[in-house]
Amino acid sequence: MEDNSQEDIISLVKSIFEVSDFTKTEFSLEFRIEDFDFKSKFENLARKLENMNYAGKLEEIDNGRYVIIQKFSPKKQRKWMSSSWTPRILFAIVISFVMIDGYYRTSGTNSIIEIGDPLEMAGVYTLSLLGILGIHELGHIIAAKIHRLKTTWPYFIPGLPVIGIPTFGAFIQSRGLTINREILFDVAIAGPIAGLVIAIIVSIYGAYTAPMLDQDIAAGLFAESKLIEWNQGEPLLMTASLALFGKGGDGQEVIMTPVMFAAWIGFLITFLNLLPAWQLDGGHMARTLLGPKLHRYATFGSMAILILLNYWLMAMLILIMSSRNPGATPLDDISPLSRNRKLAYIGIIGLAILCAPLPSDFLPNFLP
Repeated sequence: MEDNSQEDIISLVKSIFEVSDFTKTEFSLEFRIEDFDFKSKFENLARKLENMNYAGKLEEIDNGRYVIIQKFSPKKQRKWMSSSWTPRILFAIVISFVMIDGYYRTSGTNSIIEIGDPLEMAGVYTLSLLGILGIHELGHIIAAKIHRLKTTWPYFIPGLPVIGIPTFGAFIQSRGLTINREILFDVAIAGPIAGLVIAIIVSIYGAYTAPMLDQDIAAGLFAESKLIEWNQGEPLLMTASLALFGKGGDGQEVIMTPVMFAAWIGFLITFLNLLPAWQLDGGHMARTLLGPKLHRYATFGSMAILILLNYWLMAMLILIMSSRNPGATPLDDISPLSRNRKLAYIGIIGLAILCAPLPSDFLPNFLP
């Protein structure tokens, strides 16, 4: 490893850590450190090294702790992703797709029972759905900024309006190195929590405004194929929203309005993101808590859950993607998570259950 700044790096490491041994190899500088309080010191070092285009990694080797430093070349983004126009164009496409989808769904609902002007309802639907997804990504961005981690703007993924769902969510990319497990955990948990808050608000509003039909009338509409039975599963949080207004019990058929559908998509995307699989948000959290080996098993377990819920396509996608890139690895993969974060992950498991699209025979019979 030859570079004019080597002496600066050696001096930097020795100014931060108590170094007991130093080895220089062809591609790296290796320092054995004796510090017990190494987490915050390494975080400080890693930030300074990144500004110098170097990456430091903290490893345990033969019962010793080593800081291993190598030259770091920032990963170049694909040309179309590096353009500032790409996220804007994708966002515009998704808005148009969601508006088209909302207009179609409102028109279909109006043929059964009047719920409002299709264009106005499409706007409410768009605001609801993109509000959930946008706040989700904003949660990631804010957490990343708190930890001084650079990210891209959100890339919204167009879906299949009318015949499916109008958007498959959104994602951001990190433009820096993830230093430790706690940073990875905090950035991962912030998105689903922020988006879920909005999804609950949308669900409550949707439940309040959703029209109901008597069972006899609904049966006739089912027979005429004007009304199609909802068989995509219902999250417990959505069931609770309906129960809050005394809706959804025996003898009633609640119409799935565009706003309720937006809430359902929000719960579905939150559930998928909270699965402890691959590089989903829940996968990052599980990786920080369980380590790479158990995280791999958790990924397979998540796939089994998706298959049980009849989400085969998503299970296959996770299988393919996880085989190519199993998960993120922090530079400091030694420092454990704090106790509060471990407790927070227990809550995440509970939220995933509440957001899961459970078949009707899975739901508790607590409705009036």
